[in-house]
Amino acid sequence: MKVKLFQQDILWGDPEGNRLRLDGVLARAGDADLFVFPEMFTTGFATAEGATVEENDTAVLDWMRSWAERKNAALAGSVALKTGAKCANRLFFVTPEGVAAWYDKRHLFYYGGEGTRFEPGEARVVVNYRGVRFLLLVCYDLRFPVWIRNRDDYDAILVVANWPDARALAWNTLLQARAIENQCYVLGCNRVGDDPACKYTGYTKIVNPYGEIISSVPDHTEAWAEAELDLGFLRAYSKNFPVLENADEFELKTTFRNTR
Repeated sequence: MKVKLFQQDILWGDPEGNRLRLDGVLARAGDADLFVFPEMFTTGFATAEGATVEENDTAVLDWMRSWAERKNAALAGSVALKTGAKCANRLFFVTPEGVAAWYDKRHLFYYGGEGTRFEPGEARVVVNYRGVRFLLLVCYDLRFPVWIRNRDDYDAILVVANWPDARALAWNTLLQARAIENQCYVLGCNRVGDDPACKYTGYTKIVNPYGEIISSVPDHTEAWAEAELDLGFLRAYSKNFPVLENADEFELKTTFRNTR
């Protein structure tokens, strides 16, 4: 499976403007099975009261479905979405057939004010798309290994982020650590640019189960990281070095959301 992750400079509080910019990006992007955008890719990290969020999911899902059909590929990215009295940081995974699976960020970033305006998700979500099982995560989730632990229920972690430059060492280290400890691919899609609170260098990358970086994007640059996910290699590695057979037991339930 060919995957592409876009390291985006997000226009602050401008959903329509971000979608228009990404129209051009996708038109020039070539082919892939999956295109990934960062956390809150239509607004920026909109945690403060008064910051722009998506009032409903109609516009963003219409846009994602249109491009998924046009590219014959899935699109994934999270949005700041009003869901009632509060909001959700909702990661959508939209297939070419128009099916929209979703995951609400479980671990809200209280340090950045997210816990005040947003509500956490309850479900740990895996989607199966073209034979690859993706665990969906958003940013701060990456710090919580029990929630993430592979119980032979996924092949790749897909994590979208607005992870600032001040904590870049943690981002880079955790992406590789999660790949190694869970014997999986990790797709880490971060943003670049600035918002009212932080600066973002990027460090978007794809990591293989050995912890090796197989694709990355230059710092401070809008560009794609791309790679082929090789399930044959993944299965052989897990069979020959079955680390997960010795894993500790945790009482967590996974929700599987079909993409067909």
